[in-house]
Amino acid sequence: MKASIEKALNDQINAELYSAYLYKSMEMYLHSIDLPGMANWMKVQVQEELAHAEGLIQFVNLRGGRVMLAAIEGPKKEWKSAAEVFADAYDHESKVVTVKIHKLVDLAIKEKDHAFNQFLQWYVAEQVEEEDNTSTLLRKLKKIGDHMPSLMQVDAQLATRVFTAPVIPGTTVGGP
Repeated sequence: MKASIEKALNDQINAELYSAYLYKSMEMYLHSIDLPGMANWMKVQVQEELAHAEGLIQFVNLRGGRVMLAAIEGPKKEWKSAAEVFADAYDHESKVVTVKIHKLVDLAIKEKDHAFNQFLQWYVAEQVEEEDNTSTLLRKLKKIGDHMPSLMQVDAQLATRVFTAPVIPGTTVGGP
């Protein structure tokens, strides 16, 4: 594995761990404002981000690289509303994570590392889903505003979300 790819993967592992940390902070905020269903949705999101990081870790190890964990920046802790939480989650996915994944693909192409490029395609597709999920919830929350019965209905729906380990090709994440 080229040093440039190893460094970029280590940066992405750190970014995925930061995402988990950010979503954990959102989960705790949502609990604090008595929205346990939305908090549950974020708890599942934390588990997904940790699985994404694990997939990257396994890829680095499989390719003979070395994972070097770095310090994780402290996340935001306060929001004005559940809608603001999901706005931040959408912005994080669309303006940070997707951009980082696309830059990894660009690097794979530049370095002509076809295995790396192929591996990343799962993450590219995953980001489409991540953006769709967060933007859908954000649109719902914007529409209902402060209407408490509607907010409670969405909260109850989000309480049903469960974590299903993603199957990341080329790794044991979600697999045997």
